Amino acid sequence: MLYRFARSLFRFLFIVFCRWEVEGLENLPGRGPFIVVANHVSYWDPIAVGCALPRQVFFMAKKELFSYPVFGTVLRWLGAFPVNRGQPDRAALKRAFNLLKDGEVLGIFPEGTRSKTGEMLTPYSGAVYLALRAGVPVCPVALIGTNKIFYRGLFRKFKVRIGAPISFKKSGKEDLQTAAEFMMERIKELSEFRRA
Repeated sequence: MLYRFARSLFRFLFIVFCRWEVEGLENLPGRGPFIVVANHVSYWDPIAVGCALPRQVFFMAKKELFSYPVFGTVLRWLGAFPVNRGQPDRAALKRAFNLLKDGEVLGIFPEGTRSKTGEMLTPYSGAVYLALRAGVPVCPVALIGTNKIFYRGLFRKFKVRIGAPISFKKSGKEDLQTAAEFMMERIKELSEFRRA
């Protein structure tokens, strides 16, 4: 109920004030669990992805975000759950795996933090690890302009561009990082793609 309310409210704001664009919805798996991975440049990013996808996305978000009274509440409404960065968080991993096992959509920002320059950062391999363990595809998403949704007192246009799903094959531990970097490269390609 709260998720639907928050999603409807922000979709309305994005449509009316930002004239947002969502491209590539046809690339999303029709059913079953999958992981959404996106670049991270703004606090608006989980809200933008959550509003763009037709299914609820359960985001892993850094624990500190939940300490902000309004923003933390909105994150909870949107189905986000906290994760401790910089150390193994077994509780968060278990929650993520159980969501996938239950057929849900999990959202992860592989960079682990916002890029202040807009340049994509070196990704962590957690999304690949979870995808392999749960046997689910990963759907890359490029967020373009979300760092300027509300800039200098005005709402600005932004895009959410969804790419084709990636299925990873089980491999050695040393290949997890290579797979994560491939995944980020796909996101980068989506962010640079220009429609004719």
